[in-house]
Order: sequence, then structure tokens, then C-alpha cells
Amino acid sequence: MEFESTFGTAAPLLGMVHLPPLPGAPRAPDDGREAMRAAVDRAASDARALDRGGVDGIVIENFGDAPFYPDEVPPHVVAGVTRAATAVAAETDLPLGINVLRNDAEAALSVAAAVDADFVRVNVHTGARVTDQGIVQGRAHETLRLRERLGVDVGVFADTDVKHSAPLTPEGYTAESFADTAERGLADAVIASGSGTGEAVDAGALEAVVAERERHGLETPVLVGSGVTPETVADLLAVADGAIVGTALKAGGETTAPVDADRVADLVATADEAR
Repeated sequence: MEFESTFGTAAPLLGMVHLPPLPGAPRAPDDGREAMRAAVDRAASDARALDRGGVDGIVIENFGDAPFYPDEVPPHVVAGVTRAATAVAAETDLPLGINVLRNDAEAALSVAAAVDADFVRVNVHTGARVTDQGIVQGRAHETLRLRERLGVDVGVFADTDVKHSAPLTPEGYTAESFADTAERGLADAVIASGSGTGEAVDAGALEAVVAERERHGLETPVLVGSGVTPETVADLLAVADGAIVGTALKAGGETTAPVDADRVADLVATADEAR
């Protein structure tokens, strides 16, 4: 994919659609059809609010399904995400991304191909991380070959030092892993995040990722993946090439609350002054 032409800007703001628990998840309603209707309705409503607020793209993920499967999710999860993504695509023409938690890139890419989405987010694309699901390993070799088989122009946006995880080595390698993710893993964009959902990315870590990109002579875009607020968005976009925003766009600043179009518009307006 071509990053800037996809989003219509060199520094896109991507809003999150956090799905409620899908059928089969521990916190889903007992009535599976009710659970699916609730997820579809929320997804459509959040997509409309994000579109009205002025974001440049949307990412949808099965956030309510915790505890997450570490790698391959069962077919009913793929079906649920596909139905919700179809509802989002019907509400807006904004570029759409798919993330199937915790790390099912094959499912995300398959959903993206089915609903004509533009990119997927992969939490662990190369290397390995210790997570609450255990050790999660990247499968870039499988993901990129599946994309070729499907024949779709779907971007792979891959995390480095992904949130809710820790490196296998004590010192970690946030910046150095950029080259593995972008140069060897062929990611189309790299995402730098804070330690958890809604947590700000460390400024030094973000700058190190960008510096590592420059050292390797790469042009792969770097996105901020968590903790973006109206107060920080200008400074972050001065370093990064875009941002994925979730919690700050929700009513009351609560991650699981509905998207608030006014909060979206406020953050977009602040970002527009900086880009």
C-alpha cells in the first residue's frame, strides 16, 4: 500500500473501534445473537462518530474478547469480526484496518481481504514477546506469504515493543527491532506504544525508533499506538508520522465507552494545527 495516498495525508489520525465482547467471549451476553447485535450496533455507531469527528482512518479490533487467544482464534471470532467490520465499512468510506487480538495476523488479513479493508495491525510481527497470553511469536513469513496468495494490497502495520508485553531479554531492544520489523519483516508501517492501553509512549523510546529508521536508511512510517491526547498530539506528530487513538476519543475518556464525536473533533482540530 502507499501510505500517504491511502489516508490522504502524510500524518494520519486513526480512530479505534473497540468491539464489545463477541459471542463466545467470557463477558459476552448469554444470548449469542444479542451479543452479535450489540457488537455490530456499537461498531456502526462508533464508526459514524469517528467519521463525523474527522479522523483519517479507522481500526477495528476485538477488544472485548479478553482473555485473548495468543495466536490463532477460532472461526466464530473471525466470523464476528468480519460481520462487525462489514457494518463499519457500510457506514464510512474511511480507510479501514483490522486487528484480531492477540496476534492472529492470518485472521486479520483474511477479514481485511473479505471486507476490502486497507491494512491490518499485527502486535508481534517479528521476534517474540512475553505477554499475559504467554510467549507470543511473530510469523511475518506466514503473513506476507498469505497476502501474496490472497492477491490483496493490504498494508501490514506492525508493533515494536508492543504494549501489554515485555521483551525476552532484560534490556529489551525497542529501537533495534525496528529494522527487523521493517527491513526483514517487510512491515508497511511500524507502531510505537506505551506500556498499556491508553498509556503514553515514552518520548525517548519514540525518538529512538525514528532514529533507528534513519540509521538504516528506511522510509517506513512510524505511528504512535497509544496514549495520544489533545495535549500531546502536536508534540507526537512532530516526531511520528501519524497516530492511532482510542481512549482519548471515548466518552469520559473511558476505553470501553462509546466514541464521542466532539472529543474526536477537538483532537483532530489540535492535530491539524501541527500538520
